[in-house]
Amino acid sequence: MGAGELHGRKAEQDAIAELLAGARAGTSSSLVLRGDPGIGKTALLDHAAAAAGDMRLLRGTGGEYEAELPFSGLQLLLRPALGSRAALPVPQREALEAAFGLGPATGSEPMLVGLAVLSLLAEHAAETGLLCLVDDAQWLDRASRDALLFAARRLHAEGVVIIFAARDGEGSFPSPGLAELRLSGLAPEAAAALLDRHPLAPAVRYRLLAEAGGNPLALLELPVALAAEGGSAFAPGALPLTGRLQLAFHGQVSRLPEPCQSLLLVAAADETGELVVILRAAAALGAGVEDLIPAERAGLVVRGDADGTTIRFRHPLVRASVYQRAPLAQRLAVHRALAAALGAPEHADRRAWHLAAAATGVDEEAAAALERTAARARERSGHDAAAAAYERAARLSAEPAAKAHREALAAEAALEAGDLERARALGARAAGRLEGAPAVQARIAQVRALADFWQGSYPAAHRTLLDGADLVRDTDPGQAAVLLIQAVHTSWYLGERQLAATLDRLSALPLDDADPLAPVGPYLGRLVRDRAEPPPPLGDVLAAVRRRGRAPDQVLMILCGSALALGQDADAYELATALAAGHRARGGAGRLPTALFFVAEAEVFTGRHLDALATATEALGLVRDTGQRQWASQFASVLAYLDAAKGDEAACRRNAEEGLAGATAGAASPGAPWAHWSLGLLGLGLGRAEAALARFERLTREPMRHHICATRSTPDLVESAVRVGAPERAAEPLARFERWAGSVRQRWADALVLRCRGLLAADDRAEAFYTAALELHDRDGRALEYARTALLYGEWLRRARRKAEARGSLQDALEVFERLGMRPWAERARGELTATGAPDRAPRPAGGAAAALTPQELQIVRLAAQGLSNRDIAAQLFLSHRTVGYHLYKAYPKLGIASRGELKDFADRLGL
Repeated sequence: MGAGELHGRKAEQDAIAELLAGARAGTSSSLVLRGDPGIGKTALLDHAAAAAGDMRLLRGTGGEYEAELPFSGLQLLLRPALGSRAALPVPQREALEAAFGLGPATGSEPMLVGLAVLSLLAEHAAETGLLCLVDDAQWLDRASRDALLFAARRLHAEGVVIIFAARDGEGSFPSPGLAELRLSGLAPEAAAALLDRHPLAPAVRYRLLAEAGGNPLALLELPVALAAEGGSAFAPGALPLTGRLQLAFHGQVSRLPEPCQSLLLVAAADETGELVVILRAAAALGAGVEDLIPAERAGLVVRGDADGTTIRFRHPLVRASVYQRAPLAQRLAVHRALAAALGAPEHADRRAWHLAAAATGVDEEAAAALERTAARARERSGHDAAAAAYERAARLSAEPAAKAHREALAAEAALEAGDLERARALGARAAGRLEGAPAVQARIAQVRALADFWQGSYPAAHRTLLDGADLVRDTDPGQAAVLLIQAVHTSWYLGERQLAATLDRLSALPLDDADPLAPVGPYLGRLVRDRAEPPPPLGDVLAAVRRRGRAPDQVLMILCGSALALGQDADAYELATALAAGHRARGGAGRLPTALFFVAEAEVFTGRHLDALATATEALGLVRDTGQRQWASQFASVLAYLDAAKGDEAACRRNAEEGLAGATAGAASPGAPWAHWSLGLLGLGLGRAEAALARFERLTREPMRHHICATRSTPDLVESAVRVGAPERAAEPLARFERWAGSVRQRWADALVLRCRGLLAADDRAEAFYTAALELHDRDGRALEYARTALLYGEWLRRARRKAEARGSLQDALEVFERLGMRPWAERARGELTATGAPDRAPRPAGGAAAALTPQELQIVRLAAQGLSNRDIAAQLFLSHRTVGYHLYKAYPKLGIASRGELKDFADRLGL
């Protein structure tokens, strides 16, 4: 149907018109159309294409048999836009070319292809805008789907519209975060108008209206089938509607000449519609190009592109009916013919899958070809396709060892693809076939443990890692060390006892001193052992590792968290920012949030709340855009802390609730420690000391008492206990905090100990503790800690009737609280100042000019102030350069400047 021939779809047409109008104005958007087969999704895409006018158009369709070939759907969609790829940053261009087989494999991060797609769409949109249409999105290969969804979620100001059409009940197209429009059957009046295209007897007309249920394709096709079969094609209700439509199409196909049917079966089994391949395979079955004419006349196939080099079926159900209703022997013959027709090296992957489809039992030739295909897919970051190829290769393998080897590779690829259930199942299957291969068993244990961990099964993951390490403890201590260091991470969520036991195993490993991980174990051991001497600086540990070789990024991440637990905030921040910079440079959007978590923690601990807000907001957006739900609770909890500091109770509770979600039996939610600290700080700031104390006390119990938040929140617990008149409830936590501070040997930690002692001391001793704490505090590097102590000291001085002396401390505290936007604390300091007789004054705006910026604007403005171009900024933040320009345009008026040149000149003055 053309754009003007749709019946009963005015609301849907209006929604599409609104998206197109937005694109013409420079705004980007996306939409997912969902519904049953034949419900009108394709007709709406046709309508959108016709309504796009002078906008550029990209159009593609997922193929049911393309799911095993990584980026195949994406390549077909973007083929007309590839001429714009020269404008992409080099890493993005190389990743895209590698994904499409146009350049060497780069081993790039999976999401770098998604970023390249985003940049390419922005370039191709040019000044007229771009409409991108994807039909049958449920059949897109996983790599194409992930790249397109990443791009769709990061669109903002490029003038790009992406509309996906996905069928209910088949395949999978999860699209959280994208707008959806579900199509239902046509209203009776619209259905009747559509059916009126066919002259029908009243009884037949009534029957078809009832049978079709408002499905437009059924209203168009069933009358044709009934007429061809003399009104007896099938009994009412004998088959589901989709089955009746397939049967109707099959009836049309079965009336065609045999050579034509053979050629259609080849086209149905092929995934690209390339005529040259289809005709080459069909020739082996006795069919030629002239045999396509009857199918064209019947409207079953149409030209797939303007130059006539491809063909496609009029509707996916036509293709399904041709393939599914063909006898097995014919399908096998067609796949053999296609495998023979795809002999060129560039078609090796397609050939491998056709060989597999033609196999009727074990087939080592097909298995080996699929293993090579899987390796190529993995090099191109097509991990889901690699897992499918390895798994199919395993099924075709004759030897048990080869079968287990390929299943182990499939498990690893499935884990990299994020298919955790599949990874666990494949790992278990491979482990069951292996005997006497401890190194492979240990690899499989690592896969199964990580799958358990990312699904929240921390106890199972921990046990599997320990068992895997035991398998290779004596034969490969280096591999055992990797497993045990990962077990340190899992034990962190289980409790202090499990952490200590894991560290004991790690320290007992017979690890060669030349191994890069040799310096790591002793450093991690300090997490549970207080010693007289301070732990070595993280920088020294990293230098010792580098002298011996290279440690995996995951080990470096664990060192970041351990450094924070040992009070080495500056060292941890330096390593985390370096890791984050590396992930940005490589386009590692999926790995970046892990590093950003430690960056955000260090920023919170040093009182840089505006920085922490920008970091955590960016990271939370990335984890949602890349589907990493396990990190969402942790970043939401960090945001809850920042909300608590500002006194935003509703936002704090909302984010804390997300942080507390996901707890499992025997383990807290990953975001729970930050969530409890946040709710406690909220209560303390709002004067609800008893509720605050209850929250802080939860952190002193297992399984969280060893967590960083439990340690760092102890001064807040002490203040809450004093405020409720129960200082004894702070005794044990403070003693633990004092032991920790004594072992880490940090001046700021000693200052916090002195603050706590001042709170608990009698009046004749408190002042000495407060003044000593203020001497130790880093007033510039950790201003918030200084301000909290200054507030308590100022309150003590006012109570001692030393009002003039109190004003200085209270004024110092107020300035910091106002700058950080900590409203409850500023009000408390302001009230104390008023009580000293100081003149009351109105609150000052928080944070200077930079506080008016959104977190994303702040990040972009900072990078622009460093001299980075819009394209450079876009690559770092996983945005398009047009979106960067849009945010700068919005930021300049807020900062009171008009150009980039002014931004560079006044960056310091603006607090950027």
